[in-house]
Amino acid sequence: MIIYLHGFRSGPESWKARSLRARMAAHGLADAFWCEQLPVSARDAVALAEAQIARCTTPPTVVGSSLGGYYATHLAEKHGLRAVLVNPAVIAPLSLSAYLGTQTHMYTGEAFDFTPTHIAELQAIEAAAITRPERYWLLVETGDEVLDYCHAVVRYAGCRQSVLEGGDHSFTRWDDYLDPILQFAGLLP
Repeated sequence: MIIYLHGFRSGPESWKARSLRARMAAHGLADAFWCEQLPVSARDAVALAEAQIARCTTPPTVVGSSLGGYYATHLAEKHGLRAVLVNPAVIAPLSLSAYLGTQTHMYTGEAFDFTPTHIAELQAIEAAAITRPERYWLLVETGDEVLDYCHAVVRYAGCRQSVLEGGDHSFTRWDDYLDPILQFAGLLP
């Protein structure tokens, strides 16, 4: 099972979520993909993902993009899961404080308020350390215009890392990594 966690203002209709869903379906793994619209609240987003984790008969792999990478790290540490982190928001409480106020979901067009309470919820779930680096795979592009990829390289030192020159925050080479991600998750040989 892959639990895909999208980024801030994103959703299940992002191209990364759609691409991974389609690739898994092509491999006959459609039932092993989960991605839902995450609430703005980190507490609620984590609770939604944990409810899905609880329904899994075998440990899932969490795949998180941007803010989803921050959530994936928390969940991997708390539940002993494997995690793939794509241009993750390593210092989410600090990075996202620039977005306080009214925001708009990119795919639904829905407006929402992002408040200091949301920042506090992010601080409350910050993983203190990476305890088992072998469970993690970091995918970053150096051209990320939103987040400094160097923070992720340092945070996930000792973990498997693919640091690719160029690109941007969307992780432009995503499609090249779909089958390797499924292999990392134990879903393909």
